[in-house]
Formats: sequence, C-alpha cells, structure tokens
Amino acid sequence: MKTILNIIWLVLSGFWLFLSYMVAALVMFIFIITIPWGIAAARIGVYALWPFGREVVSKPTAGLGSLLGNIIWVVLAGWILALEHIISGVLLCMTIIGIPLGIANFKLVPVSLMPLGKEIVDGRDLRAR
Repeated sequence: MKTILNIIWLVLSGFWLFLSYMVAALVMFIFIITIPWGIAAARIGVYALWPFGREVVSKPTAGLGSLLGNIIWVVLAGWILALEHIISGVLLCMTIIGIPLGIANFKLVPVSLMPLGKEIVDGRDLRAR
C-alpha cells in the first residue's frame, strides 16, 4: 500500500515539492555559511519525494544550535516550503483519494519549518525499537 501511495504522491505533489527543496538547497549551497541549511533542505527534499514508509524523529543531541539554525531557516526558506505544503495539502484533500496525501503534506509542515535537529528513519526501524 505504501508503494502505491508513494507513486500517487510522486505524481501529484512529491516531484514538485522535491524540486522546491532542491532549489532551496542550491541557493543555500551558493553561500558557504548556509551549507548546513542546504544539506538539510536536500535531505528533507528526498524525504518529500518518497515519504510513505519513513518517519521524521527528533535527534536527542539537538540543542540550542539547531534552534537558532531553524530560526534562520524559517526566515530564509522554511516559510515558503511550509506554505507549499499547506497549499498542496488543501488541494489534495479536496478529493477522496487525495486525503491521505493531504494529511502527509500537513505532517511535513513542521519539518519544513524546522529541519535541523531532525532525522529521517525507516518506519520499520522505528517500530523495531
């Protein structure tokens, strides 16, 4: 089932969200000081491409640096990406088949706003803990 959802997701919103994250990553890579945000954007972009079957968890070692970095990220690109997830989620929820995809978009809003201090793990690894 998750493969079918991922394929539908990829066609309806995943590819476009992935492109947005990659543009944000490239912009962040241009300036040396923003490379950590570029890495985070690329990581979350790959997750946004194929999200079902994986989970976002907080790193236990994340601290004040992640918080400050996330504040800067929200100003630079996070709010735009979060807005894209909200718009895509609302549009997907307008159809019956799109409701699970819209909910997945809404789940990506917090991580698009605050990507530092988070990691993406396989859902099976999370259940095994």
